[in-house]
Amino acid sequence: MALNLMVLDLAEITGMQFFNYTFWNNTMGNYTFAFIIFLVVLAVLRIFKYVIIKRLKKLVKKTKTDIDDLVVEAIENVFKPPFYSFVSFYVAIRWIVVPEEVHLYLYYILVFVGTYYGFKFVSTFIDYGTKKIIEKQEKEEGKKKLDTSAIKMMSSLIKGILVILAFLLILSNLGYNINSLIAGLGIGGIAIAFALQNILSDIFASFSLHFDSPLSTGDFIVIGEDAGTVKKIGIQSTRITTLQGEELVVSNRELVSTRVHNYKKMRRRRTKFEFGVIYGTPSRKLEKIPKMVADIINGIKLAETDRVHFREFGDSSLKFEVVYYINSKDYKTYMDIQQEINFEIKKKFEKEKIEMAFPTRTIFLEK
Repeated sequence: MALNLMVLDLAEITGMQFFNYTFWNNTMGNYTFAFIIFLVVLAVLRIFKYVIIKRLKKLVKKTKTDIDDLVVEAIENVFKPPFYSFVSFYVAIRWIVVPEEVHLYLYYILVFVGTYYGFKFVSTFIDYGTKKIIEKQEKEEGKKKLDTSAIKMMSSLIKGILVILAFLLILSNLGYNINSLIAGLGIGGIAIAFALQNILSDIFASFSLHFDSPLSTGDFIVIGEDAGTVKKIGIQSTRITTLQGEELVVSNRELVSTRVHNYKKMRRRRTKFEFGVIYGTPSRKLEKIPKMVADIINGIKLAETDRVHFREFGDSSLKFEVVYYINSKDYKTYMDIQQEINFEIKKKFEKEKIEMAFPTRTIFLEK
């Protein structure tokens, strides 16, 4: 009734019978008024986006916290032309007579659009939280490059859960009974979990690797008979570049269930080696050997003697055991120092006329 009066007033004011012309159960006056509503709502939303939000952005820049910047950014991401144009159209079409099916379909579209932009709004906060956590870790670790794949994976997982919730919300607004669907998903989830238990074990093992942090990208590790540098820790497996150059793929489940030697965590290497001299070596020379070897080790940069002992009488030699420290975690440095020690021991023994032993066997014949 009020709508017809508005149209009659419009027709009387303009003196044009054009507005009384009926088309698809609506007069041209109805269409004109709906179009005016569309423009008004569109103008209000555009003013909100380009004027109010713009002023809010200037205000939040003056504050010390960046939470308000995030809120304004999230609102700005929602107020895009497709969103407010559809909202304006949805409000305007309520002012004309259309079949109920049209209103119903438009409502469904509004639910889809609203849910989509609601997801974008929440995703802005998730991305912000992810970024802040990564920045905080990088700041705490200094120049160390961290493996941030776990944080990003958690962010993706949360977004995936949001997508599922958004899907259920849409179905609920479309009139579907989601209780039975949720129950079905629960039963189906249990069945899928049994079918994919190995894959799920690897995924949960991946979380353990990331949050317990026994190793990270760039670490040199030894697993059983394999050794190499960690290249990437994935969701299901970890890639390792071995000393031979090939890529070794190890399941995360295996990594968390076996012993892993991580040499990058080592600050000082303790190493041990043995050598033997012949049984004919005089005792006075044997007594000199521990100090002789200790002086050689202590004279090398980054090396520090722990102990040198005449350990035992072997089958074919008098055996000495040497234990020393290397103040470096680099494997090449360790090998260079061990090589230098070997050279110096050989030179010193040649000078002192001490013979290194080699495997021999004496056979006594009895008549």
